[in-house]
Amino acid sequence: MTSSFDISAEHAAIREGVAQVCAEFDGAYWRDLDARRAYPEAFVTALSKAGYLAAMIPEEYGGSGLNLSAAAVILEEIHRNGCNAAACHAQMYTMGTVLRHGSAEQKQKYLPRIADGSLRLQAFGVTEPTSGTDTLALRTQAIRDGDFYVVNGQKIWTSRAEHSDLMVLLARTMTRDKVRRRTEGLSVFLIDLRALVSHGVTIKPIRTMMNHSTTEVFFDNARIPASSLVGEEGTGFRYILSGMNAERILIAAECIGDAKWFLSKGAAYAKDRVVFGRPIGANQGVQFPIARAYAHVEAADKMRFDAAEKFDRGEKCGAEANMAKLLASEAAWEAANACLDAHGGYGFAREYDVERKFRETRLYMTAPINNNLVLAFLGQNVLGMPKSY
Repeated sequence: MTSSFDISAEHAAIREGVAQVCAEFDGAYWRDLDARRAYPEAFVTALSKAGYLAAMIPEEYGGSGLNLSAAAVILEEIHRNGCNAAACHAQMYTMGTVLRHGSAEQKQKYLPRIADGSLRLQAFGVTEPTSGTDTLALRTQAIRDGDFYVVNGQKIWTSRAEHSDLMVLLARTMTRDKVRRRTEGLSVFLIDLRALVSHGVTIKPIRTMMNHSTTEVFFDNARIPASSLVGEEGTGFRYILSGMNAERILIAAECIGDAKWFLSKGAAYAKDRVVFGRPIGANQGVQFPIARAYAHVEAADKMRFDAAEKFDRGEKCGAEANMAKLLASEAAWEAANACLDAHGGYGFAREYDVERKFRETRLYMTAPINNNLVLAFLGQNVLGMPKSY
């Protein structure tokens, strides 16, 4: 199944190249990892060697210098081929913070090695147990002490921290009672986890319904160099906020990829599975849910590209990015249910991969932001209705 947007030669080449990498990592590979709760080290290494994780790093630092639309195609194609980009997608959406606001020294020090795969920037420390989506209420503090900052606090749902060399960290550098506006007093740091684990930083895995290597991270008087600060002190929330649209567009692309996998899998099974002397796909109860999901996926796909193209042009795209994430996550979940229903009992068997992908795609109606908060954003900021939270 192809989208009407598959018209770019560049995108076609990306799709073909990513599919070739993914072909080396079949369902058995992912089922084994899922059973052992293991990180897809070989898969991430293969993507790095092929240059796909350096897609958005400028060519001067060893990357491809691609735009967000192209990066979204990479992630979509990974999921469309039955693989999962959650092990490495953060590198794309955290990259913008470093590219837009990092110093020349930080870029020169880290970007070439991130581009060639010898360093991984996969950890994004923002969410906390007490604040959740209310980022402005975070409590983790970074207090200046000479040439260092001393960090104390806790982050949660920090995926890939055990498998990342670097972390983009958001911490409070000014207490809430001293700021004029809630958005002030937060700062971004690019920290080297290798030097901190067991020296002020403790990482603890969290077991979840899908194998996403998520953790909670504890900071106990962790000393980080003052040179870790990204941009200006106290303006970190704005830096992080500017990357959230990119994150939502990229997650939408992954959802589109999942949805297309479910549609292809469900339609193929419905054509081949014969019950009562005919293919089950001839029954409207099987055929129509898959067809309806297909229509919704195509609509969400167009919104995804609209949002990505606005982002690439430097236009405001908050509404489009949020709508893309909302529509794509819901379309993927609809396609997942249609696929599972078509497979019947076999859909729950591990060997068909449906149940694994089913668990994985459900996450995105909740993360990186709950769809109810997307609706609140649209209702209040686009439609002008009263603030509900």
